[in-house]
Amino acid sequence: MEELKMYVKDGTSTLKRVLTCPPTFLKKAAPINEISKLHPEPLNSELLASEYQRVLDAYEEAGVKVEKLTPDASMTNSIFARDFGGCVKEGYILGRFKKELRFPERKAYEDKMKELGIPKIAEVEDGYFEGGDFAFLRENVIAVGMLDRTDEKGFETIKNALEPLGYEVHPVPADPRYLHLDMCFNLVDENLAVAYLDGLPDDFKALLKRLEIEVIEVPEDAIFHHGCNLESLGDHRVLSLKQNEEVNQKLREHGMDVIELDVVETLKAGGGPHCMTFPLARG
Repeated sequence: MEELKMYVKDGTSTLKRVLTCPPTFLKKAAPINEISKLHPEPLNSELLASEYQRVLDAYEEAGVKVEKLTPDASMTNSIFARDFGGCVKEGYILGRFKKELRFPERKAYEDKMKELGIPKIAEVEDGYFEGGDFAFLRENVIAVGMLDRTDEKGFETIKNALEPLGYEVHPVPADPRYLHLDMCFNLVDENLAVAYLDGLPDDFKALLKRLEIEVIEVPEDAIFHHGCNLESLGDHRVLSLKQNEEVNQKLREHGMDVIELDVVETLKAGGGPHCMTFPLARG
């Protein structure tokens, strides 16, 4: 009997393979989130390209295989690869973008996943779901943010697809200004997260407590400076931003190996290292 292939086991075990996309056609920060609205000026293409390369270099050094989607001119925001869906052990869920600007990415990423041989186990066809709202808490416990880009119909599609596979799926409503769940909450190690707790609902905070997940708290302002937008590499390692000095210090105090990325220009479009990364294999 053929052994079933496992894709993404959870959110914090060893990251082995990711999908990314270069910022080839990202020329301006489209005003589609609270951060990008603050940056109407043209973006520095050379700096964007060098920052993307820094992320690739960090993954290479960490032993993570990087796959790349080749964008076309219609895909200005495709550098934020996280958002097209979510990936679990059995395969991936294809999301549905809310903003028209991002519509062309959906088929491009779907075709790429087919090329990579990763099965689609569900698809949001009615309503909206973006991958920045998809977060593992435990191997079989998943939180789905419902902020600006994922709605009730999208959540129900995910829940109906994953519950028969043995997953608990929990909705996490929060202020739409925060955009996605990964801007205000991120699990960085098995029992450690970084979050703006005051902006999260009481039932979610109770769930974190029940699961014995400790939280490094940040103020609300940190959301808009990507203080929570971190990518767990597994083995007590995490990708963060060089500018996150206080968060990085607290992570180190909790025994984390923090890899600091000097990324600034990319952030103006509204996303950080977590947004730039779609996990393909973790376990």
